[in-house]
Parts: sequence; C-alpha cells; structure tokens
Amino acid sequence: MSIPPAGFQIARRTHPQLLIRILGAGGILIGSTVSAAPAVLSPPPPVAIQGWPSLQAGRLCPPLQRSFKSLLGQGSSAWSVSVVDRHGQLLADINGTVAKVPASNQKLITTAFALDKLGPDFKLRTQLLRRPDGVLEISGEGDPDLGIREIQRFAMAALGHGGARSFSSRDDLQLTIREEPRQHWWPSDWHPADRIYAYGAPITRLALTSNALDVAVTNPIGRLQRLLESEIHRQGGKAHLKLVNHDQVKTSSAQSVLLHEEDSAPMHALVSLANAESHNFTAEVLLRHAAESWDVRLASREAMRWMQRQNLPLNGLRIADGSGLSRNNRISSQTLATLLMRMGHHPLAPYYQASMAIAGQRGTLRKYFRGTALEGRFWGKTGTLNGVRSISGILETADGPRYVSALANGASSPNTTIGLLLKATQRFSPCSSSVSTSK
Repeated sequence: MSIPPAGFQIARRTHPQLLIRILGAGGILIGSTVSAAPAVLSPPPPVAIQGWPSLQAGRLCPPLQRSFKSLLGQGSSAWSVSVVDRHGQLLADINGTVAKVPASNQKLITTAFALDKLGPDFKLRTQLLRRPDGVLEISGEGDPDLGIREIQRFAMAALGHGGARSFSSRDDLQLTIREEPRQHWWPSDWHPADRIYAYGAPITRLALTSNALDVAVTNPIGRLQRLLESEIHRQGGKAHLKLVNHDQVKTSSAQSVLLHEEDSAPMHALVSLANAESHNFTAEVLLRHAAESWDVRLASREAMRWMQRQNLPLNGLRIADGSGLSRNNRISSQTLATLLMRMGHHPLAPYYQASMAIAGQRGTLRKYFRGTALEGRFWGKTGTLNGVRSISGILETADGPRYVSALANGASSPNTTIGLLLKATQRFSPCSSSVSTSK
C-alpha cells in the first residue's frame, strides 16, 4: 500500500483566530494565535477492492510471544496486547480477548466507520436558508472549524450585502437557529469534571471554534446568538433570533432558497484531525453522521452493528461514544488489531492510515520515538485517561505491516512498556518460525 511522505500537505481552510494546541493524547485547546489546521496527509486514490482476511489464531511467533511475556511480567493482567500480520495471522497475544477501557483508541472505530459509510470526500455543511414564509434559517452539521469569519459572512448574506438577496438593512431580520436539544450535547456518562475542559466541550451542530476557547464553552448557543446579533448590528441590521430544536422544522429544503453555505474540510482531513490530533469534538461529530443520529446512544448502537458486520472478534466490545472520553467503552486488543488489519485491505485503506499520527514526526506521536528505528515507521493512535494508556496502529517492518494494539488499564510505567513492545515487534519481523503462515 502506497502512503504519501509525512511532509506532503494539502490546502485546508484555516482561521487565524484559532489555536489548536496538543495537550497530549487526551485533548486539544483552542485559543487565539495559530492556525487550526493540523498537517493533513493527502493519500493516493482508493485502491481496488481486495480479499478481506480474517483473524487466524493459530501458531504464534514464539520469540515475540516470549518477549512480550517477559516485558509485561507479573503485571500482565493490566494489559491486552495483540500483533497481527497482513494475512490475519496472530503473531503475539497477551490477554487479547480481554476488553479494556481504550481511551482515544476508540477513535479508530469511529473513523473507520465514518470513512466506510460516508467516503473520503464527505463534507460538513453550514447553511443559511430563506424559507417560503420569509424567515431565515441557519443550520449546521458540526463543522469543527466554524469560526468568526464564517459568522461574518452569514451576517452579510442575511443582510443581502454583496448581492446575495435584495434586503433593506432597516428591516428586522427574522432568523431561526436550528440546534440539537441540550440532552444531546454531551454523552450522559461523560464526567462533569471533563465537561469544563476543551476536550470535553459540548457536541453541537453550530459550534464556533469547536465550542472551546481556553476551556469548554458550556453555553454554545448563547455565544452564537450574541456573536451573530452583534455582527448583524455591526453591519447595519437588526435581528430577532429564535432557537428551535433541529428536527422541529419540517419545511423541505427544496422549498427554501439557499443564501449562503460554508463547507468543512473533506472527510480525509476530518479523520486526520480526529486521529492524528485526537480531537474529541470531531470524532463525536463523525460518529453521529456515520450513524445518521445525533443521539449518541443510537449512534453508538449503529457503530456496534457496523462492527458486527466486519467479521471481527468482538469479545466484550462496548461502544459508548465516538471519542473515547467515556469510561464505559470496552475494546480488546484483538478487536483493534484485527480492525486495523481489515482496514488495511479496505478500498480506502490509504486514507485511514494517512489519518494517523506518525512516530517522531506528526500528531500526538510527534515527540515520541525520535531518533529510534520506530521514527517514521509506526502510524498509530494514542489514548490517555487517568489510569489508562493505549496505542494501536500500523508498524512498517521488513516483513510487511504489523497491526499492533496495546491497551493498559492500571499498569505500571505503561509508556515505557509500549515503546518496548513496539521495538520487540519490529525486531522479530520476520519471525522465522512463522514464515510458513505469513507469506
């Protein structure tokens, strides 16, 4: 599979008001001085459909298995670790069927689900419509890059500046804002303490700067209303704003006139933001669109149904959200390693791999494994919660890709151990005793 070099980027809409700063594997702050755009890798065109192998839990690679047992020692019960080759052969496995809290490794399920269901060119749209009754209506789909500049353009279009429509600024605008009800803003099991931080910001359709500044914006609709009213006033108009539940308005869009539209970056950039930069808001939005439901409980059920159709080992799998912030998620390392292997045979495999962080170079792995044999060769997803460390991804070796997943709940020195597990996988590839099953 051909993967573009780490330095190759594509153009993406950016907002100089935004700052996305990595907090680590867990979250991102949005502030005020640097572009929001992460380095986005532009993958080659989708490959032709190939055969999709299943997990083959036969002969392991003895030296790799012994190395893993030695590295984990008496603390092995805290771990679920699996390594699979490109043919589905299970090469090493410690508690691989034991489901653990995955933290942000949950995003690997979400982004695979979204890519498969929506395709690489899908975009999130924010629209201003004029309904047949003359009322203006603004609705969105959760664009994580929606910002002040877009609000200025919506205000301009609403007032008819620039020839969008004929309108006198002396008239009062009647503007309806369509948004999800508050009970949909957060998964119910997200801890209240997480909701005040940027990584736990509410999930809404019209989310300025992903509903976060230095901390979460806990009343995003109030903020949007204030900024929109202020901008309309600054441009010489006056507006009466009304908030309604998104699904309450039943007028067909075919009967409305589109006045202005802002599109997000395409899907391959969105999955990169979710995976490489571990952006929780984006992952949650992708889950909802792939599942066609903004009720996270229904969306999680749809993701589970999708996983069940992939012919994967699903021991103990539990999906509670799209980002991994919920501690009710459960995934085993066999599930994640096999999902990675199966996605390696998917027509959109290059997009999936290109969305991940790269050891020593990019995303949440950019500061890890620099100057080692892993730099530039491991593409993965990190995960961090209190007491939880996880990493899953694709390790390029002399014997082809190794799909690795290591989930630790309550382990001692998990970061050091993860590095040693990856290096051992690289060292024992190829494994002489498993050549007959991996060629």
